[in-house]
Amino acid sequence: MFLCAGNSEQFEFALPIGVGMVEAAINLTRLATMEAPEFLLFVGTAGSYGNHGIFDIVESKTAANVEQGLLLGSAYTPINNVVSAAEDVSRETIVNSSNYITTDPEMAKRFLSRRLELENMEFFSVLAVAKTFGIPAGGVFCVTNYCDEKAHEDFLKNQTEAMTRLEEYLKEKGLLK
Repeated sequence: MFLCAGNSEQFEFALPIGVGMVEAAINLTRLATMEAPEFLLFVGTAGSYGNHGIFDIVESKTAANVEQGLLLGSAYTPINNVVSAAEDVSRETIVNSSNYITTDPEMAKRFLSRRLELENMEFFSVLAVAKTFGIPAGGVFCVTNYCDEKAHEDFLKNQTEAMTRLEEYLKEKGLLK
């Protein structure tokens, strides 16, 4: 089953689950209890902390929920903040999820120093719910922006093209007709 965030980021072939970690978790939990999908593939856009360029397509099965306070040493978490459906996490591109978009290039460098490469608001929730219900899952992302002061402006400018490229990529991979 294909999933997407929704609002301005919807695909004809994907079910929208909501924007941000809370909406995604609530709606995907509801779906998992009612339909029990065999596989979940989240498709969407992402911001890059610097290692991936605009319009790069990246597949991942690993997500984190690392907030800036952790990197600044002003916060901690008692929860496991990384979830993965991959057998070998060392080879994974880790997608960080937060309900806030990073706009500070220095913070982006700090995220990179923790092996976090992309930012997508929903993916951590998708993998956490999938793991809870024993559903194999993954994600495919197209980079729309760097996590810097122009993040939102570049996201808006590149979102439509990124969504088109995602759909073409899925067709090339034989996942869509």
